[in-house]
Order: sequence, then structure tokens, then C-alpha cells
Amino acid sequence: MSRSAPAKPAPESSSERNQYIPSFIASKPFYASSLDDSDYLNHQRLKAEPKDTLEKGKWYDRGKKSGPAATKYRKGACENCGSASHKTKECLYRPRKTGAKWTGKDIQADEVVETVNLGWDAKRDRWNGYDAREYNQVVQDYNDLEALKKQSLAGSAPDGDSEQQADRPAAPDAVMDGDRIAEETEMGRTQPTSTRQLRLREDTAKYLLDLDLDGAKYDPKTRSMDAAATANKEVDVSDGFVRKSDSEVFERAQRYAWETQQATATTSTTTNNILSSSSDAKKLHLQANPTEGALLLKKKERADAEAKLARQKYLAEKYGAAVPTPDSSNATTTTTSSVVTAAKPTIVSSEQYIEYDATTGQPKNAPARATPRSKYAEDVLQNNHTNVWGSWWRNFQWGYACCHSTVKNSYCTGEQGKRAFEEAEGLRAGLGKRTIKEEEGEKEAREDGEIRKRSKVDTPATAGGGG
Repeated sequence: MSRSAPAKPAPESSSERNQYIPSFIASKPFYASSLDDSDYLNHQRLKAEPKDTLEKGKWYDRGKKSGPAATKYRKGACENCGSASHKTKECLYRPRKTGAKWTGKDIQADEVVETVNLGWDAKRDRWNGYDAREYNQVVQDYNDLEALKKQSLAGSAPDGDSEQQADRPAAPDAVMDGDRIAEETEMGRTQPTSTRQLRLREDTAKYLLDLDLDGAKYDPKTRSMDAAATANKEVDVSDGFVRKSDSEVFERAQRYAWETQQATATTSTTTNNILSSSSDAKKLHLQANPTEGALLLKKKERADAEAKLARQKYLAEKYGAAVPTPDSSNATTTTTSSVVTAAKPTIVSSEQYIEYDATTGQPKNAPARATPRSKYAEDVLQNNHTNVWGSWWRNFQWGYACCHSTVKNSYCTGEQGKRAFEEAEGLRAGLGKRTIKEEEGEKEAREDGEIRKRSKVDTPATAGGGG
């Protein structure tokens, strides 16, 4: 019994319906609209749009004209060049003194204006609109340059060697080109390296720090040590993240060079006698002469250190403070046998006999306590004053007790200055030329009179208190 061939599926345009297709698939939803009703499964067909490939991407035709130029100006065209493909504001031609709208001459042809609808990938393509054929000119320029180099090498050879060079096989371009190096034989210090070295050459390799067979675990692939193996050991100083360098010294020298260049031309010498004149400060340049800059900076730092030490010695002699004094043989040392440091007050035993008073508990015949000295000049008499500045106080002002002057740089006027001050105070207080003593005497007499009046009326206790 022979089997019949399977029936072919009906074409899309066939009106026959497959009875085995469920109704929810065959029925057309209300939102699906189709002009062709011959296919009842048209709403189920896959209508895939063409993919947005860059090969099929359309781009603008640069410089393409739609046709010949017009002979006269057309209404609505560009007033500058006469082209109808763009407006006057969008015209890229040189602005004319009199546009084509009024002259009717040199009217440009219309450009082809295309509408390019790019997809998502085409809009974000880095090389969108790039024509690869433009690179052919770059390749041609390099080929012409190589041909000229070979021609110049062939022309520079002697005439007798021309036949031998013709029979000799062609050398590679790297050998013929004199600007290139065919082979680098010496792999030494002259070889430039752009890769960062893992360690400095003078440092000890990590796998040599611990020679114990079970201690160090070195990974040759990553050129590093296993951190777990040395976790319980002390940190190696060579494992620092950033090594100390001379960058701080360089920045200090650069700052010193800038400051000396900005020095005023009027000063003949600097404070520390480093530069003899302002011309030396101007010519100091750290990049042009780094040795001179380093020497001048070292000289300045030495002078600053000496000035600081002299200032400390002066303060020590004046106020008796304990300051460090470096050794005379080595001025740069910071800790020597002659360094004097202020010791903290501690309880110490002594054989000195001290007798104490039983009533007060204080030592008998104790030396007078030293009066603390200030940073200002003390016991200095100036401008004929018989008292020091600050020996008199009045109305929140310091002055001289000898003349009652509140101006520090004034000359002493003696008793006349006192009377002038009292008269000025009287005028300021509205007392006329009466002195302060007279005003105080009147005030005391007034108070005494009030007390006497009160004593006659008040109780005897009050009167006795007033008497």
C-alpha cells in the first residue's frame, strides 16, 4: 500500500482556512488593521523591518547639485547666492555686497537636500559619515615619500657600485632607511624602557630576604611574595607604598628661586647677605643653573640657622631660658653633650640646711622671690622722664607718673605737665580750670556736710557711725 505525499501548506493568499488553528490565534484583534484581507493570518506574520546596519547606512552627497543653475532670481530663494535649497541665514557662501536677489548675476545651483533617517546604532557610530576612500591619499603620500628616500639612497652611492647594487637583493626598508635602527644589539643603559620596573636595581630581591625553605613563598609569575606567609612578621621597610625622594628639596629650591627673582630692585643686599645685589636675584634660574641655585639655597639655610641660633642665645642671656646650643665643631648636630634642656620639676634630695618657721611653715631667711621679667624693655628711662612708661594709670590709659603724659614718645614736662593734665581733665569734665584736687576736696566737704545733717536726725548709732 503506497503512501500519499503530504499536502503542501496553503499559500498566504489562499482563502482556505486551517481548521486546526485555534480561534484565539486565527481571530484578528481590533487594533490590527490590514488593507489585505486575503490572508486571515496576516496579523500573525512576522513583519521584520530591515536591520539598521552600517553597511546600508545612507549619508549625504557632499557637493552634489540637483541641476543647472537658474538664469534669474526666484521668489523665496537665498538672497545672497540665489539658490533655492537653503535660506539666507543658512547660506555658506561669502556674503556679497549686493546679493543675487538685486543683481540677478552668478546665481548658484540648488544643492541636493537629502533626508537621512539614522537608526540607534548609526547615530552613535564614531565613524558615522566617514569615507574610507579618503585614506587612500594618506597611503599614497607615504608611498611617494618612501620612493623618494630610496631614490636619494641610490643617487648617493658611487657610480661603480650601481651595477653591484642592481645585482644585490633588495634590502629591507629598515636597513635602507638611515633614520631607522635595524637592530639594537646592546641591551644596556642606552636602551629606553617605558615599562615600570617592579623594584629598584639596588634593592634586594624579595626572594632573598628570607632564605628559609619553608618561610618565604615567592610567586615567580606575579613577582610577588605571599602575604599570608609573612603576616605574623614585622613589616619590611622596603614595602613602602611611596618612597621618600628629593621632591621636597626641589620644591623648596624652586620656591626660593621664585622669591629671589621677585625681589625689589631697590634693595642692595638681602636680609641674610645671600645675594650681593638685585641683579644676582634676577639672574638666578633653577633650571638654567641648578648648581648655583642649590648652593645659594644651602647658603641661605645656613645663614638662617645661624641667625636663629643667635636669637636664641640673645633670649637666653636676657631672660635666662634654657635653649639648645649645638657643638662648636659641628653646627649641624642636634643632640650633643652641650645641649641644655629644661628639666621637669621633680622631687630631689639635697644636703642644704633649710630652717622653717613653726607658725607659718615657710622657710626662714628665704631669698626673695625673683620678679618675673617680661618681653618688653624694663627700667629704661627715655626723653628726660624720671619714671618708666606704665608707672601711671588714668582713665584706662597708661602713662608716665612724673608728668602724667599718656604719649609714650613724648618728652617729660614735670609739674607743668601735671597741672596741664589736671586742667584738661577739668575742662573735659565741665569743671572749668579747677584742678582735680580742688574738685575732690569740694566733693569730700559736701559728703561731710551731708553726714553732719544726717547725724542730727538719725539715731545715735547712725550718728556714731558717721562721727
